[in-house]
Amino acid sequence: MQSRGLDQALTSRLYRRAEAGRWGLGAAVFEQALVASMRRAFEDRDPGTREVTQLLESLHVEDLALAVACAEGIEAAWDHFVREYRPVLYRSAEAIDRSGNARELADSLYAELYGLSERDGQRRSLFRYFHGRSSLATWLRALLAQRHVDRFRAERRIETLPSENTDDTIAAATPVPDPDRPRLLAAITRALAAAVAALSPRDRLRLSCYYAQQMTLAEVGRLTREHEATVSRQVAKTRKTLRAEVERRLRDDARLSDGEIAQSFAYAMDDPGPLDLTQLLAPEAERKESAERRSI
Repeated sequence: MQSRGLDQALTSRLYRRAEAGRWGLGAAVFEQALVASMRRAFEDRDPGTREVTQLLESLHVEDLALAVACAEGIEAAWDHFVREYRPVLYRSAEAIDRSGNARELADSLYAELYGLSERDGQRRSLFRYFHGRSSLATWLRALLAQRHVDRFRAERRIETLPSENTDDTIAAATPVPDPDRPRLLAAITRALAAAVAALSPRDRLRLSCYYAQQMTLAEVGRLTREHEATVSRQVAKTRKTLRAEVERRLRDDARLSDGEIAQSFAYAMDDPGPLDLTQLLAPEAERKESAERRSI
């Protein structure tokens, strides 16, 4: 696509929304990141002004500002990243490999993210490849998963080939990752998001407070003016409703077989990252909790 400047009013608004100034990140550097995101999204064509605006408005600009600040080596941004995202990496590592080996892989990512190596006098940070199209947490999970696959493939290449395929060598072989896993995880993620959106406002409020805000049942009850036992029953009922609705959507909308549906839930249990209710419900919790408190 052709090089083009961005609307200054738009970039200024996104700069403020991203709170990029708290990292000491200059507006010009942030604008360069927006241009890079635009070029990445439209690398095969020249978009119209409306398309560019829609893309930039949809970016996770707060995450993008943090990533750019980390890539620039801003210490405050890096300290914030380590404090807030180390748990994300460790949870993802546990989901990928429960033996604990992936946790070492998560720790090894820090050098690449920080950018210890240099080229032409500039630090080479993996954050340069984050463009804000997804959340930073989602990008990190995908990056860790890819590193795990890369290491798996490298280890398989250097393994000594067995002289013959005995029962023992076949049983000891590491299974090849299921190529359908990304498709099934994507399907169940879409189904859950749609099922959550279809809940009544009050059901979403209870789930939001209990799971996203981590409030106790008693605290939720005070907010919703319900008995603690009622909240417990309603939360359990809503979870059951969600499960049934997700299964229905997987069967009717995604056209999955019973076996594929069961496998989707199994993969979701192994890697709950894509199905994080906190991400699905947190915005709703903030809006509803504020509205409820104003009405009390």
